[in-house]
Amino acid sequence: MENQILFFRDGFERMPVGMFSADVGPQTEYHFRAEAAPRNGWGVACFFHDGSKTAWQVAQRDGRCVMRQTFRNDKAFTHPMVSAGDPCWTDYEAEVLCHPMESGGRCGLVFRYETNRRYYFFGLVDGGVALIRVREEAVQHVPDEEVLGTADLAWEAGRAYRLRVRVVGDGLSCSAAPAQPAAAVQALVEAKDASFPRGKIALTSDVPADFLSVEVLGTEDALSSVRREHAAAEAKLEGLRAQNPRPVVWKKIATPGFGVGRNLRFGDLDGDGRMEILVPQVIQHGPRDAYAEVGCLTAVDLDGGILWRHGEPDPANWFLTNDVAVQVHDIDGDGAAEVLYCRDFELRIVEGATGRIKRSIRTPESCRENDKFPRILGDCLFFCDVRGLGRMGDIVLKDRYWNFWVYNQDLELLWKGSCKTGHYPYAADIDGDVRDEIAIGYSLYDHDGTLLWTHDEELYDHSDGVAFINLHGPEAAADRILYAASDEGVLFLDLKGDILKHYLVGHAQNPAVLKLRADLPGLQVVTINFWGNQGILHFFDADGNLYHRCEPNNFGSMCLPVNWRGDGVEFFLHSTNPALGGMFDGWGRPVVAFPEDGHPDLCNAVLDLTGDCRDEVVTWNEREIWIYTQEDGPRAGRLYRPRRNPQANSSNYQASLSLPGWSDDGRRIP
Repeated sequence: MENQILFFRDGFERMPVGMFSADVGPQTEYHFRAEAAPRNGWGVACFFHDGSKTAWQVAQRDGRCVMRQTFRNDKAFTHPMVSAGDPCWTDYEAEVLCHPMESGGRCGLVFRYETNRRYYFFGLVDGGVALIRVREEAVQHVPDEEVLGTADLAWEAGRAYRLRVRVVGDGLSCSAAPAQPAAAVQALVEAKDASFPRGKIALTSDVPADFLSVEVLGTEDALSSVRREHAAAEAKLEGLRAQNPRPVVWKKIATPGFGVGRNLRFGDLDGDGRMEILVPQVIQHGPRDAYAEVGCLTAVDLDGGILWRHGEPDPANWFLTNDVAVQVHDIDGDGAAEVLYCRDFELRIVEGATGRIKRSIRTPESCRENDKFPRILGDCLFFCDVRGLGRMGDIVLKDRYWNFWVYNQDLELLWKGSCKTGHYPYAADIDGDVRDEIAIGYSLYDHDGTLLWTHDEELYDHSDGVAFINLHGPEAAADRILYAASDEGVLFLDLKGDILKHYLVGHAQNPAVLKLRADLPGLQVVTINFWGNQGILHFFDADGNLYHRCEPNNFGSMCLPVNWRGDGVEFFLHSTNPALGGMFDGWGRPVVAFPEDGHPDLCNAVLDLTGDCRDEVVTWNEREIWIYTQEDGPRAGRLYRPRRNPQANSSNYQASLSLPGWSDDGRRIP
């Protein structure tokens, strides 16, 4: 390239020495943490379960700062990676100086990075250097990679190497050589491939390695093209945002000492026709998120008044990423809400208005020899109708991954099931007998506990979210089962259990079904990735076809549907962070932004609290809760009022359904 100008350069001298990737793994699942946000232009693109294995550090080497990767990665489907640059870059030259401290894995430069699962890699591998196209997975945990070229290079651990990449159109030209002496013979690799025409850069290494510097150069024309594209995209985004009402603060509630992470519950506890908030702190017994139970329960109204409390608040017990067994529901059908929760190896039914315990039983005995306790703590609660009552009068209680129990409203056991339960079930009457079938994990149970089918032997990772769906007609009965299936990706099954489509998109979770795009028929599905390849959004149309993917951020999200305008097209909430979050549309664009007003942005929930059918957004941390509504609300008239998951079946792992529905006068419909 001629007349090159600087696009990007970093020698890491601006960064403070210390951990760059703190233990953000568990902390950013369903939460926004500032530690996970990009810093100095760099973001942690991939991490895995073990917090020690996100160990990017800014360290000192020979008197200079370096970006250091500190552990050996043994996985082929995810690689330690930090990314930087501009997704609109097309043609450029990139150079990185790397210093692997061990052999036995790839170490080098990622370019034309589309997502952390779709990119080109060039760098050091066993036996030399290689140019590799990485494109998701062929089978689970086996990446769809093609080696586009290799060259011999007798590289040694403990020595620095200069890697250069030049991309122009579909032409890829790469070279590698020892950094010293400068006249050393280079290893050259060239190829033609048009799979990824644009993208950022990233540093990656499967072995401990130091990255000393990185530089990206390009032409003035290329940079001008990027600037024009940004200006057009910004103008388009501003136009889209102008069509949507701005969020304004409606309520603020202080929760000093008794606040919690993403575990709030909502319901009309006292029967006054308004929602109240249940704040359940947790007691963690460990290991990580596997054994936890409800600690202190505090019921508050929307003005911050405390209705009642069970237990003593503990400011240290606010954080948790998994579910605990607690819900708000009128379990006996008398018109008054109860709170059901597990604590001290008991399942309790509590009067919602007063906190008086109405009924309790001992939780089931543990069914696994390696369980930590003789009885289960209770992993989650789910309500359904297996007896044909016409209401959700039956209770599903499960342990973490293996067993579940179905009770009636009097806490009498109806039946028990054992399977690979996954995280959270779903239930509906799909055979027309007015009694619910239960989809739990990769199994379907009839109302009486008969196992109808299972995929436990074929699908290895657990189910994160499951639902019965029909994406085509608002009045049509469900004809598909949707799974966000962790490392199994995204699956669409028919009701007989036959797998129709299986997308190995990475660790998929938090699926949402909603009307995202007016220009497409039926409903759409969005999921988000987490462990190993976090932050990638995947969008599917009404036929279950993948139509778009993007990676706006590298942290987790619930992807909660938001009926913000009331006109029949919805958004989904990523986070309430003013810079990185917002309400996103069906192309992954943040079309509603939150103000920079000091609001908490750790967690969020979406529901109609003002009664005009449109949603409010609740955002909170362990100290306070803020509620946003629309600047033009409340509104009357005919408004979109989608049918949602019952508030009584709230979960960090739910599949969020938002199905078409309208209100002619805008008032809340029971």
